[in-house]
Amino acid sequence: MEEKRLEIITKTTDNGIKCKERERGKGRRALLLAIGFWIQGLRCYPWMGVIFFLKDGLHVDPSTLQILQNSANLPMVAKPFYGLLSDSFYIFGQHRIPYIACGAFLQAVSWFAIASIPPSSITFFTITINLLLGNLGAAIAEVANDAVVAECAKQPTGADLQSFAWVAGAFGGIMGNLLGGISIERLSSRTMFLLFGILLTLQFFFTISVNERSLDLPKNKSNHGIKKQLSDLLLVLRKPEIYQPISWFAASCAIIPALTSTMFYFQTQHLNIESSTLGISKVYGQVAMLTWGIVYNRRLKSIPPRKLISTIQATMAVLMLSDSLFVTGFYHKIGIPDSLYVIFVSGVLEVLYYFKNLPFSVLMAKLCPPGCEGSLMAFVMSTIALSYIASGYIGVALASYIEVTENDFSGLRKALWIQAACTVVPLFWCSLIPAGPKVGVGKKEK
Repeated sequence: MEEKRLEIITKTTDNGIKCKERERGKGRRALLLAIGFWIQGLRCYPWMGVIFFLKDGLHVDPSTLQILQNSANLPMVAKPFYGLLSDSFYIFGQHRIPYIACGAFLQAVSWFAIASIPPSSITFFTITINLLLGNLGAAIAEVANDAVVAECAKQPTGADLQSFAWVAGAFGGIMGNLLGGISIERLSSRTMFLLFGILLTLQFFFTISVNERSLDLPKNKSNHGIKKQLSDLLLVLRKPEIYQPISWFAASCAIIPALTSTMFYFQTQHLNIESSTLGISKVYGQVAMLTWGIVYNRRLKSIPPRKLISTIQATMAVLMLSDSLFVTGFYHKIGIPDSLYVIFVSGVLEVLYYFKNLPFSVLMAKLCPPGCEGSLMAFVMSTIALSYIASGYIGVALASYIEVTENDFSGLRKALWIQAACTVVPLFWCSLIPAGPKVGVGKKEK
């Protein structure tokens, strides 16, 4: 009797210790992801310095600026390769932490390199090369962070992790844009690059100090090698419930001609909007993203993805039509200052493109088979990145065709009408988006 009692006490104690270890692991995991996604959102801070430097320092035109912004994102397209690597190759017994650390290191090197180039020697080419290196590091880190979220999404305690990551990224965007708008007027671009490089260095040292075994990640080890992992990914991508929503989402982004740089020049060159106002506009947009993440997590998760994503797509088209009225001076004539419209409407429209990413990412994370999280989620993210790049290039072609330049914005209204019309088109085949994840979809076929 006494032995049984001691055995029960021992088991209870062991279970208590294990529960405490799991709780600590979840805390460390949350901190790691919070820092990772916060840094990801904060990347807008040095990029604001890049945009104003290219515009005012190197005097590039809107098309060249947009081409650079989109071309610099090309490393994001190779995300499936990074995902396959992180799923297949373990470094010192870890397959997420080393990749997050590597991503932070490459980004730090990139921004330190740009900051160290003398102003007289810096060129469009050198900036492009270093931005490509920085985005390579960002892509690797994002893949590893997304894989951790996807791994934990199916656990009862990890259901809200996607929204948590979204909120952390939005919070970083708020800080980055707010500080960026202030820093543009008070600091040099080189100082902004240096400060962000230091922050990435701190992230690198924090990441390597974390042991992946202490993060309470699901036991989904996949040591089959990259060939087997690629075979599994291709097998999953053959499923209609996987490839159909991915195809719709990619097309719905790519088909919209992005006019971001053209609107930036219209606001700064034609309307003489100050950089601080643009910074506040972007902050307001990030606050909208943060609010969206919270509202989605608390109120909208139960809404079918098809209905929610389609509603966002339609709202984008409406705001684009509103922008066409803005460029004709309609709102100014009825007493609404240009700066006020830029802050409250343009700021929201700029981030509204990304609103549908959250419900779509949650849907794909639920559909993602165990052991394939890194590669499938990376494929999804790379497809989205490629679609946004295509959108940027199409926007450049549209602006050139309508002959919108940094000094002539007479055709901008027509370009916005075309943009709004292209936004509506994907709604006609939104049936490709499932109403919700089906039971059994997330299991790998044998």
